[in-house]
Amino acid sequence: MSTAEDRPSKDERSHLLLALGGLLSLAAAMGIGRFVYTPILPYMTDGLNLPASEAGLIASANFLGYLAGALAGAARSLPGKPQHWFIGGLAASAVTSIAMALTTDLAAFLFIRFLSGMASAFVLVFSTTLILERLNAAGRADLSALHFAGVGCGIALSAILIAGLAYLAPDWRLLWIASGIATLLFLAAVVRLVPAPSEQPNAITADKRVQSASKPLMTGGLIRLVGAYGLFGFGYVITATFVSVIARSEPALQSSEKLVWLVVGLSAAPSIYVWNKVAARTGARMAFALACVLESAGVALTVISQQPFVFLFGAMLLGGTFMGITALGLMEGRRQAQAHGQTAVRRMLAILTASFGAGQVAGPWIAGQLHAMTGSFNAASLAAAAALLIAAALVFRE
Repeated sequence: MSTAEDRPSKDERSHLLLALGGLLSLAAAMGIGRFVYTPILPYMTDGLNLPASEAGLIASANFLGYLAGALAGAARSLPGKPQHWFIGGLAASAVTSIAMALTTDLAAFLFIRFLSGMASAFVLVFSTTLILERLNAAGRADLSALHFAGVGCGIALSAILIAGLAYLAPDWRLLWIASGIATLLFLAAVVRLVPAPSEQPNAITADKRVQSASKPLMTGGLIRLVGAYGLFGFGYVITATFVSVIARSEPALQSSEKLVWLVVGLSAAPSIYVWNKVAARTGARMAFALACVLESAGVALTVISQQPFVFLFGAMLLGGTFMGITALGLMEGRRQAQAHGQTAVRRMLAILTASFGAGQVAGPWIAGQLHAMTGSFNAASLAAAAALLIAAALVFRE
């Protein structure tokens, strides 16, 4: 017979539901809204005769929108309540996915994916205020891993959704519409699971840290971290954008096309938890370097082997590292800037986001241009793998 002590308290249940709401929000806005372009792209390429250069440009527009949205969302002058931006971002993510099915014009694709990128950034930024800060305040920071698992879960779900629907009717328009409807369903659940926070004084204003005026914020270590974060953005995004197209374009790999994005998502889902454990032992900087080396190997494996098993193993390494590296870079930047106060921390996170965003924007465009010149993604992928190794070397020492 269970006792009251055995049953989870109302607060514990509410914290778990809040983290679940975070998982669903990131699954919708990031896993589907931001990354569903990857499994849909082969069908767009076939249906529209879309060249790789234009496909890369569309991807870059989305990442440019993400960069703009992340920086706008981090601005203290942004009007309105976080809850409104958070829910609005999810709604915009659904609408922009559906809108992709309503046009065949390149300029329209660029504009829609730019707005979609902004929407996903707003969801990510404001989920920090509405979910992570409340979990941290309640002493349940451990549930942040469940929150961030949403990206991988959304990627896996999008892979299953696109593969299933494409088997029935491989029309790229239908795939976009279905993705938007899935996001709307997630939105309905998130509205119930993530309530608006009660109005309380902001404890951050009481920050009493000693700000060191004698020591500059941008030390050599932080400058190298910023450079490494940009190289990571460039290094992961080329494979993350074109991996499904690579599978379709190589006869020996075509059997893995339906599986590759699922493998990425399933590997990404637990990755934050795993890399947090690694960082607890080695420190965030060393964990960042190790993850970059593993991701470099994964990126290279997707183009240097014609074996489906090796190709999928490379995809697994990509999925198992890219979210971890994203979190580890921000963690290390926060740690090194904390001695300068909360304003410096926000500034550091904005600088890292800008560097990461610049790498993401450049990657797909450069890959598309190299494909136009060489006829394959080999050169772009190997350049991405090299960028990740350089990123690892930059952060290897303090």
